[in-house]
Amino acid sequence: MDVKPIPDNALPVTDLKVQKSRQEQDPAQIKKVAREFEAMFVAMMMKSMRDTVGKDTLTGGGKGEETFRSLLDQEYANAAVQGGGIGLAQTIERELSRAYGTPAPAKGVRDAD
Repeated sequence: MDVKPIPDNALPVTDLKVQKSRQEQDPAQIKKVAREFEAMFVAMMMKSMRDTVGKDTLTGGGKGEETFRSLLDQEYANAAVQGGGIGLAQTIERELSRAYGTPAPAKGVRDAD
């Protein structure tokens, strides 16, 4: 029994890939993705930091506190990124812009790294 590959144009995935690549090339989309990644990174750093310090006995702990603390940490991370962040978003934005051939961010030096 011969198994033949399915032609690329027979799958709807091709259109999806083209549409996705166009969205990724948009400089505003690249900036948004870079900021979201930095916010996620900062939130993970905060979670790791919280794991190293003792538990707060004032509020009693529990699953509710754990859930809302992670949401609070995510909001802290978003606020930190909106305020300039740790500089990771600019580096990611610059590298993604370079990879997709879109104009580099206006701020900063292009090859400072």
